[in-house]
Amino acid sequence: MRRDGRLGVGIVGAGRVGPVVGAALAGAGHAITGITPGSDDERVSAVLSDVPVCDAPEVLRRSELVVFAVPHDELPGLVAGLADVGAWQPGQLVMHTDPAYGIGVLEPAQRAGAIPLAVHPAMTFTGTSIDLRQLHEAYAAVTAPPAVLPIAQALAVELGCEPVVVAEADRAAYAEGIATATEFSASIVRQAAALLQQAGVDDPGRYLSALVHSTVEQALGVVPEG
Repeated sequence: MRRDGRLGVGIVGAGRVGPVVGAALAGAGHAITGITPGSDDERVSAVLSDVPVCDAPEVLRRSELVVFAVPHDELPGLVAGLADVGAWQPGQLVMHTDPAYGIGVLEPAQRAGAIPLAVHPAMTFTGTSIDLRQLHEAYAAVTAPPAVLPIAQALAVELGCEPVVVAEADRAAYAEGIATATEFSASIVRQAAALLQQAGVDDPGRYLSALVHSTVEQALGVVPEG
């Protein structure tokens, strides 16, 4: 880590999450050193411009903090594969954004001397700059070894989130809660919109917007009932 606390940050994963996380950390003063290639370079450059596109080992070589924002089933193999080629550096921070994994999935990097952090911003990403505003209304689940937990919490804050510590043993339950909230609510809203469309309601998504938001806020206790 540099003396001023600013880091060289590399992003592995150019989907909806990685570029936004990179842009948020850049906004906090960190330098983005590179990002791995993705399928939509135009969208990535709109969120995170003028950042070198590199393969994963080169991203690690350039970076003091490496952020993994890749599909759930790809993360273990990718971390282990980078360990096999000797890409990890002692003292390097490695953070992933997957809700289901804690720091155990980063064990191959930890064995090579890297410092594992798990930070999951609890929101649905669009992959656009809209997400940067949404981050400031979100919480983030943070899991890390006790000695470096303050670093993980500080990174969550720099993303714009309120950090909430989730124990390693509780990550599976946490992930199930997140999946239930997102998948079930999305399915129900789509079903409701289809029924309204059958009833002749134009633009059912817009019609349901205020209703769904107010209902969810009441269910969460954000606004009182009655």
